[in-house]
Amino acid sequence: MFKRIDHVEIVTGNLEATLSFYQNILGFKLKEKMEMNRGSLQAIVFLTLGDTMLEVLGVKDPAPATTDMLQAGYRIMALEVDDMDKTVAYLRTKGIELSSPYRTMGNSKRGEMKDNNGFIIELRQW
Repeated sequence: MFKRIDHVEIVTGNLEATLSFYQNILGFKLKEKMEMNRGSLQAIVFLTLGDTMLEVLGVKDPAPATTDMLQAGYRIMALEVDDMDKTVAYLRTKGIELSSPYRTMGNSKRGEMKDNNGFIIELRQW
């Protein structure tokens, strides 16, 4: 019946910077971009990374995101990486430092970074 998570949706007030971040730094590919111009909704963009999809809503003057980590709702997106050390070194070449340094957790490694909107992205090496 249910197959997989189809996509995760994020809202941004700076669409071009967000697309640049996800495409040029994280390697997402453009699947579809629809200009909307419906009130504050300006565009809907679908980006893919492997079989994962991200829906980005470009919105004029969005309400600010909460900073309360324990608020009910979705909190984080996680990306699996092949090699944490190489990933961290690559991100540094792009001017990005981890917001939470990675640590070893059993047989895995886990760290956090933030996108251009300040949204947390977990990095996980299994």
